Amino acid sequence: MLDRRALSPGMIRSLEVFVAVAETGQMRSGGRLLGLSQSAASQHIASLETAFGTQLIDRSVRPARLTHAGMRLHNRAQKILHALSDMESELRRVGQASISLLRVGIQASIATTLTPALVALAQDRFGVEDMTLHAGQSGNHEHLLRTKQADLAITSNPFLDMDGLERHHILKEDYLLVLPGNYDGPADSLEAIQDHLPLVRFGDTTNAGRQIAQHLRRLRFEPDKVIQADRSSMVTSCVSAGQGFTLLTPTLLIDGMVENMNLRLMELPVTGLSRTLTAVARQGELQDLPKAVAELSKQTLRDHIALHVGEIGSESLDQA
Repeated sequence: MLDRRALSPGMIRSLEVFVAVAETGQMRSGGRLLGLSQSAASQHIASLETAFGTQLIDRSVRPARLTHAGMRLHNRAQKILHALSDMESELRRVGQASISLLRVGIQASIATTLTPALVALAQDRFGVEDMTLHAGQSGNHEHLLRTKQADLAITSNPFLDMDGLERHHILKEDYLLVLPGNYDGPADSLEAIQDHLPLVRFGDTTNAGRQIAQHLRRLRFEPDKVIQADRSSMVTSCVSAGQGFTLLTPTLLIDGMVENMNLRLMELPVTGLSRTLTAVARQGELQDLPKAVAELSKQTLRDHIALHVGEIGSESLDQA
């Protein structure tokens, strides 16, 4: 029989790890979502199996899968974690003028740019006492919001298929053509450029990568050679080294321009390719903070784009 004393903060953390591992299908990926190593995630799973006296994950097959007991626990653990999050949110709103805890997911490409201003806003204006920030892709943010491990996300996906969310527009930005700084070949079409340079773009595992690939297919442009990466810094470093060309938005370019990478920016010779950034939070849980975060993010990003990316970056933004 389970020792009730085991229902501690450590047990709750282990349940969070178990849900993350179950939903990603991998010990490494589940741990990464929560900022843990594979071995640390494995220890949490082992502690649950010891506490409940049963095997939760069948490790004899690849990929590992949940046992029958693991599937039952996954269902129960989700309900427990959701209930705890709901209780926390409700109590946080009752009789308090401030928000004691804030967990935020931020698009990796703008995390460095936004973090100092967001921390100052949360602490100074809303009295946030504890704050946790997660940098990642929009897929990570969706998981964090669905499992209530994040209260708010600044993301390129507004998650329109999820109910109970409030959404605050930050900005819409067009993609730009990004060439090596010393490139002197033709730049009037993607077909002409690819005769000299391969395409470097975000990988298909990212929202930006899928968006770019789908748009290029609609344009009937099929690059002969493609280099894929899942971070904007990796893409821009390849281009700066003369190893290819790419398509990036101004916010995806900020870090590379701050590091003085040797890049040449031009208007994209094709139309219709843009992305939107949105602040997304569960409806009514954070007072006016989501709206304030969207407004702060919009101004901070516009300022950094004007400073580091220049006029061509500012002109590619919506004027809302």
